[in-house]
Amino acid sequence: MQIAYHIGANCTDEDRLLKSLLRNADAFSAQGIKVPGPSKYRRLLRETIQGLGDQPPAPDTREILLDAIVDEEECNRLVMSNDQFMCVHRRIFDKGLFYRLGDEKFTGLDAIFHSDEIEIFLGLRNPATWLPAVFSAISDKDFNDFMHGLAPADIRWSELVTKIRELIPRASLTVWCNEDTPLLWAQLIREISGVDPLTRIHGGFDLLQSIMSDEGMKRFVAYLKTHPPQTEVQKRRIISAFLEKHALDEAVEDEIDLPGWTDETVQFLTQTYEEDCQAIARMPGVTFIAP
Repeated sequence: MQIAYHIGANCTDEDRLLKSLLRNADAFSAQGIKVPGPSKYRRLLRETIQGLGDQPPAPDTREILLDAIVDEEECNRLVMSNDQFMCVHRRIFDKGLFYRLGDEKFTGLDAIFHSDEIEIFLGLRNPATWLPAVFSAISDKDFNDFMHGLAPADIRWSELVTKIRELIPRASLTVWCNEDTPLLWAQLIREISGVDPLTRIHGGFDLLQSIMSDEGMKRFVAYLKTHPPQTEVQKRRIISAFLEKHALDEAVEDEIDLPGWTDETVQFLTQTYEEDCQAIARMPGVTFIAP
């Protein structure tokens, strides 16, 4: 079986991808692709992995899990999503290490589904906006305590990507930038679900609808009807043009309010992030989706 897991990262998706995948669940099911609701697997899989410790899973662990997740239905691809798969927001920098708690999740996933094909999907985000978003989502009042001594300037997504490749070398890994998701949305749904590229999907513009004015969306849809794009690149150019004119400011502008941060801090983190993403795109064994 193919096990496709969208693992976040934290505060990049807010379950929007999962909602779009679920909108297509019935159609995908006809192709042998199962998209269960999150209550079917998030807690169950987390507790199963945590219960392993240093021990290998029991021989029947996989079958018990699959029976509970897919209701004993036949499928050849299982699609799951959880932006807190690696850990909850509060523990991202546990002991001053970036996603240290993800290690046992990856090794556990590999052990449980040792006979299956594992595909991991990971969205990245600029630390300049990501750190304020994650910190605001927890109740901690001290940013330094949250970071556990790790400096924001030292955050490298490439380290996490490298770690995933080392812990599950047989898994395929697909990565993209959260900032690009409005342009990539339909492709991401297809990549994660594994459907045929020509399969008609619902919700290909779900994210756009949440960040664009109603009037802008109407004009966008009307434009596509009269000027249907011939390629994915053309479609992305059209989306970019309409977002530039009709994006909702409150939906696309991130509030950055952390003690001691200046414009120079944001610029430095952004530049470092962009360089880090370029390095990830060149990594062997990594599929980097870009506009």
